[in-house]
Amino acid sequence: PVAAQDYQKGYDAYQAGDYATALQEWRPLAEQGNATAQFNLGFMYYNGKGVPQDYAEAFKWWRLAAEQGDAIAQSNLGSLYEYGQGVLQDNVMAHMWYNLAAANGNEKSGEWRDEIANKMTPAAIEKAQAMARECINSGYTKCGD
Repeated sequence: PVAAQDYQKGYDAYQAGDYATALQEWRPLAEQGNATAQFNLGFMYYNGKGVPQDYAEAFKWWRLAAEQGDAIAQSNLGSLYEYGQGVLQDNVMAHMWYNLAAANGNEKSGEWRDEIANKMTPAAIEKAQAMARECINSGYTKCGD
């Protein structure tokens, strides 16, 4: 109950533009493994809301949420890899994360996966698909890097 209240307090603060309070409420939850708080911290760092914009820090928090099956965080990782934001640009990794997000219900990610596949060799697509399978089969502990 306390964690839920802290999350809601952070959410309400974020909606009101009080990013410092949102960060204060969400960071402890994120550090304790709350995937939603991890996702939100990633969003704050990606957009520079209440913190300096930092794609690498966004990647860190989204990766933690993605490893818990958060489809939007997985999709966002695909985008970071596609555009080389906070990580080296890597179409194979982008394809893998978009594929995982699509498998977890994020329909737009399936479209983005297919678009990036047009820029890849058949061997690279096969590698990305094998990496996605390994990631799922490992419970998100072996996800490419």
